[in-house]
Amino acid sequence: MITAIKVEVPIACFRVSRAREYAQTYPVPPPATVYGMLLSMVGEMDRYRHCGTKLAIALLNEPEKSTILRTFRRFKKKQIFDPTNARPDYQELLSDIQFIVWVASGTDKAQPRLCQRLTDAIANPETVDRFGGLSLGESRDLVNAINLLPEDYRGESLRWLVQQEDGLLTLPYWVDHVGSKGTRWQRFQLLPPSEWCQPPDNAWIEIRVE
Repeated sequence: MITAIKVEVPIACFRVSRAREYAQTYPVPPPATVYGMLLSMVGEMDRYRHCGTKLAIALLNEPEKSTILRTFRRFKKKQIFDPTNARPDYQELLSDIQFIVWVASGTDKAQPRLCQRLTDAIANPETVDRFGGLSLGESRDLVNAINLLPEDYRGESLRWLVQQEDGLLTLPYWVDHVGSKGTRWQRFQLLPPSEWCQPPDNAWIEIRVE
């Protein structure tokens, strides 16, 4: 089973993992971030539950990039409210983010599988037990709209995120929230816009721990 979902987010930052004082953003939401949003959408708190799921991501547009000055907290002192823990830094933001994510069962062994749960959640949102706003990345980066697309979707030109050995983007497909040791990376490339409406083979990314 394959489920295709269109996602629209007014503003977000997909912070580059190794960014420090200047909080750069990736030009596309990383697979790990999209997977987390999908789990939140269906109310799943165990992120291991749907390991084996495959995702394919394609941008519908090129989001506008801007830079803001905001307060960041870095806890260098034990007293949480110590003023030296907060300092202003620059952060990049993306505006008008529109993309499609295809979700395939892969080796997901859970029942029901994630792609089925997503379809059910859109058809019957009142049956989903979840909390908080649906966001993509930071909690402030709320999703504006999610729409289920037909299986024979034929639409706008797409910029596919594909796996490429010498790709210029290194993105996480699994994040270790306790430390960085367990984070898993893959190299990708954003292709030029094309009319290819179904995921090419190298666009499929398996969400896995090992």
